[in-house]
Amino acid sequence: MSVAFALTLVLILLLASIGTPVALAVISGGILFLIIDGQDIALAGQQMLTGLYASFVLLAVPLFILAANIMNSGSISDRLLNFCIACFGRFKGGLGHVNVTASLIFSGMSGSAVADAAGIGRIIINMMTREGRYPAGYAAAITAASATIGPIIPPSIPMVMYAMVAGQSIGYLFLAGIIPGLLMGATLMTANGYLARKRNYQIEQPVPISELPYATSHALPALIMPGILLYGIYGGLTTPTEAAAIAGAYALLLSVFFYRAYSINNLYQVFVESARSSASIGLIIGAALVVNYIVASENIPSMVTSQLVHLDVHPLMFLLIVNLLILLLGALLDATTIILVILPLFIPGCRELGIDLLHFGIVAIINCMIGLITPPYGVLLFVINAVTDISLREIISEIWPFLFILLGALLTLIALPDLVLWLPRLFGYDN
Repeated sequence: MSVAFALTLVLILLLASIGTPVALAVISGGILFLIIDGQDIALAGQQMLTGLYASFVLLAVPLFILAANIMNSGSISDRLLNFCIACFGRFKGGLGHVNVTASLIFSGMSGSAVADAAGIGRIIINMMTREGRYPAGYAAAITAASATIGPIIPPSIPMVMYAMVAGQSIGYLFLAGIIPGLLMGATLMTANGYLARKRNYQIEQPVPISELPYATSHALPALIMPGILLYGIYGGLTTPTEAAAIAGAYALLLSVFFYRAYSINNLYQVFVESARSSASIGLIIGAALVVNYIVASENIPSMVTSQLVHLDVHPLMFLLIVNLLILLLGALLDATTIILVILPLFIPGCRELGIDLLHFGIVAIINCMIGLITPPYGVLLFVINAVTDISLREIISEIWPFLFILLGALLTLIALPDLVLWLPRLFGYDN
């Protein structure tokens, strides 16, 4: 590794850790390398434009963002919550279970942890804290923890990014995320049930069974959206990008014509917000393409591979060490930075040690999501604080049980790759 490349990584990590926008941090590192290496800094712009225009799959990102924003700001999220309350509100810690279940369902539409936390999360926190049912910190903590499932259950914006840098199939990545996402949901519900009994949280007034068909029928058009996406992709009818376009169109038709939840002005605001979010993520991806060019020009993959040839490292130990590093970085850096800049450095090592890149990608993305709730700089902690005004001190004091149980789920998935790969193999994946 050259001095120029080492300085590039140091500058990126330093700028990102002190709060510099991720895209600016990565671009600054890339330009520093080009200057030190004596290359034309115009290469940075050339790599960004070429990479963005050449990748059809990246079109899925703004389309999934649009679908998520439409779902969030329409009445769809309210109907989904009513359905979840009818199903799970009757149990001890019922609203906590509703919180997790709503995230599981909504994650099949948004693909974004932040969209989940800022949208449907805000609604359920208000429900949980009303009349002192649950402490504000607890409601915020379980909301942040359950939002980490958003990018694991398909569709998933981080998986689209990983597919780009690792050369993996988005369809198989989406399939590989289903069981891990369900496992994360089950572990969070287990923790919630235990804490609810231990702290004697009250049981909600049960919704009569006779009203369940009504709640289901109102939520059904939204509930079938993930099924439409998955059938389109795995049935061979659409590419993932085309499925993202269908998701956006379906959400729009559902909100405007079926639920009649939008005015022209509201719809305009949704498109503006989606465009801003897409531009922000596009700039980050473009910046990462510059770093990927630098990695290739420095021949880093071959250097890493040659080093591993001489080391007697067990694949499981390699995975544990890499995931520990990702966990530490996740407490300081944005998940997008880790996926686009850090993970590509380990992909040659995975290939050399025979580690399945689908398995590696899923556990790494889960690890990045856990980083979103890891104090002191977990992004979701700040998002929840911003949308609810619940203090960070209260949220952090309650986040630990959920953080540790998610780490337990992560270790299980690292040790048992078949849990991740079973569904992809069922649909023809052969590594």
